[in-house]
Amino acid sequence: MKFLSSLLVALSLPAMAVAQVPSDTITVFMIGDSTMANKPLDKENQERGWGQMLPIYLEGAIKVDNHAVNGRSSKSFIDEGRWDKVRDQIRPGDYVIIQFGHNDEKPKPDRHTDPGSTFDANLKKFVNETREKGGNPILMNSIVRRNFPANGIAAAETDDRQKTWKKGLEGYPMEGDSLADTHGDYRIAPRNVAEELNVPFVDMNALTHELVQDLGPESSKALFMWMPVGKYEFAPNGRIDNTHLNVYGGIVVSRLAINGIAEKVPALRPYIRRTVYNLND
Repeated sequence: MKFLSSLLVALSLPAMAVAQVPSDTITVFMIGDSTMANKPLDKENQERGWGQMLPIYLEGAIKVDNHAVNGRSSKSFIDEGRWDKVRDQIRPGDYVIIQFGHNDEKPKPDRHTDPGSTFDANLKKFVNETREKGGNPILMNSIVRRNFPANGIAAAETDDRQKTWKKGLEGYPMEGDSLADTHGDYRIAPRNVAEELNVPFVDMNALTHELVQDLGPESSKALFMWMPVGKYEFAPNGRIDNTHLNVYGGIVVSRLAINGIAEKVPALRPYIRRTVYNLND
């Protein structure tokens, strides 16, 4: 697999990723949801947010400060004061990676926003207030959910938002060959805001869609939390989860992100390990 070499490099770097760096380091803040967030490592937990794995691809006077949190939307991230905490720490020259959508699309009133309206307004708030502090915003859209509905089965019936498959394969629906979109206009709104405000935009939805579609319904399970029964302490009964990434998936998707950042934000290229991204120059 084309990502195998990057996986081997990544697994050899954890000690280097946490090495001391100068106090004048650039900080890359990350705000988003569970697909980006840091996950606990106890009980052999295999889940990882892609932002948790991003530091393995960076070197020099730069660090990642990941504030993404499970279950948060752009609305709840603001309402809970989490954005205020990040904004107050931004220094001139820092970066803020912004990726929401998974929870904005949910109907709960404490999370829900509308693309083209409240969702866009929250993204603009993050961008404008980052710039007011002298920081550099980077907009991204949501990574895909692994959703391969069989012919004749509506995509909504197999959308992992239902969370009905964690106890095993019994009742799990048949799968087809085509990956279905589950984000709709929530994947488009960040691009529109980026174009309007002249912000670098990394299309993580398109990048992960291509990855998961190319792997297909069977091989793509290797990226997500498809955990067998009785193998890991954190999930003794197994787990089927098509939204959240495992260790390997976190490494692979963070590589896609770092390649996108290298392309769209040239100023960060000197801090990216040359062995883990591919550019034409």
